[in-house]
Amino acid sequence: MRKIISAVSHWLTLRYFLVNGGRVAYARHLGVKIGEDCRIYIDTWGSEPFLISIGDRATITAGVKLLTHNGSTWLIRDEAGGRRYDYRPVSIGNDVFIGTQAIIMPGVVIGDEVIVAAGAVVTKSVPSGSIVGGNPAKIIGSYADYKKRALAEFPRETDRPAGFDYREQISKEVNRTPKPRLQK
Repeated sequence: MRKIISAVSHWLTLRYFLVNGGRVAYARHLGVKIGEDCRIYIDTWGSEPFLISIGDRATITAGVKLLTHNGSTWLIRDEAGGRRYDYRPVSIGNDVFIGTQAIIMPGVVIGDEVIVAAGAVVTKSVPSGSIVGGNPAKIIGSYADYKKRALAEFPRETDRPAGFDYREQISKEVNRTPKPRLQK
């Protein structure tokens, strides 16, 4: 019964914040430290959301997992039967994009101007100015190179006419957007 009440309470709290302030407000309510102008597309923050900090202009896409503890240490017991715990904060810098289904492990610090590819498993801290991907995540590119290419090749939102039809405009942009490519 307690689990049902807890689940209903969580659901009602989440729905309240989604209607009255969005996911950023909900995350802040849970204790996540979030900077300005962020886009957050996850609703679950694990058991220690207060150990997560996110800088300004960060995007956390759907399905991302931010882990703040090593649950496997719970299996280890001392002579008296006492269990072990390993908690570590996760810190995400400014101007960071974390792609869908990425997993950020406990203790990871992600620097500024970083792109984490979809599905990446980030087990070590990521230096500023990097693009990382893979399992385990490795540096696969430079943020500066990607920024230069994006500014030169991709359409900007101010090029869109006032009152544009979203579907029509995106269809036009798809046809003129170069195929994405990352280079080391």
